[in-house]
Amino acid sequence: MTLRPTRAAETLHSTASDELDPLQTLVRRIEGMATEGLADIERRGLSYLQAGYPLHLRGPAGSGKTTLALRIAEQLKRPIVLLVGDASFDTRRLVGGEEVTRTKRVVDRYISSVMKVENQTNAVWLDRALTVACTEGGTLVYDEFNRAPANANNVLLTVLEERLMVLPKTGRGESYVPVHPAFRAIFTSNPVDHVGTNLAQDALTDRMITLDLDGFERAIETDIVVARSGLKPADAERVVDIVRDFRVSREYAQRPTLRASIMIARIVAQQQVRVSADDPGFVQVCLDVLGSKLKPDQDGLPDPRQRQLLIQLIDHFCVPRPNPTLRSRQGAAA
Repeated sequence: MTLRPTRAAETLHSTASDELDPLQTLVRRIEGMATEGLADIERRGLSYLQAGYPLHLRGPAGSGKTTLALRIAEQLKRPIVLLVGDASFDTRRLVGGEEVTRTKRVVDRYISSVMKVENQTNAVWLDRALTVACTEGGTLVYDEFNRAPANANNVLLTVLEERLMVLPKTGRGESYVPVHPAFRAIFTSNPVDHVGTNLAQDALTDRMITLDLDGFERAIETDIVVARSGLKPADAERVVDIVRDFRVSREYAQRPTLRASIMIARIVAQQQVRVSADDPGFVQVCLDVLGSKLKPDQDGLPDPRQRQLLIQLIDHFCVPRPNPTLRSRQGAAA
């Protein structure tokens, strides 16, 4: 079976290539963000993939699903095809179809006094991401797969279990394609955000091994924030503690995630702001990032009482640290 030209192939990269495309650049950058806390999850996820089972990373926004999926996919040392679920998906968006036509025109002037013109139009099949990954033995990273309609993902049932991809017989000339032995699939989903998401079929999730990424330990969150921002560990701990306590309080309209900690830490590191309650710049960054997640008042406006809660958290975790040397000098002078 010969591969046809494909638009989806633009998203595929080979780890052996000398030239880095944008996806490779992203994966290489993610490699430098490894943390010891996530090593066990990576090891488990990789072992399940190597055993031939699809991996499903489930967690709320900001839990690092996509980053972790790309890190694990890179370790398989196979081409990566990245696909992001969308409400407009149907089976054609995953598999492919006859999306363009090719016209051939032949002008025959063999006899000078006679001109013969022949036009011939043929449909051209274009492979999509799933077909490319299945036929070339790539690793499919299907991000937020539950944002696609459930019926669009039905084609995955036979792919994951029977290792066969069923195709429309017209156009490509085949009724099915055997899946390459090296093909692997990593899925991510957000079970918390019900806006724009769909319930995944039990038949599909039953074929996957699901790892939940919510509820990281404090040390793991701190490691991730340090790796993603370059902030000092002690300062990163304070930022993480503010966001974690805000999350525990449940005084929010939108759940603050690890992404909020990374945002604050990156801005603070870039602007070289002190992580301290007596630094107005730091307090303002925290209020700007977390303030929009607070519960509004009856008029839908930011509630000053809720805003005060954030200020109290900042004061609690980021109080100015006393200088032991200065204190000893003051004691000696007295």
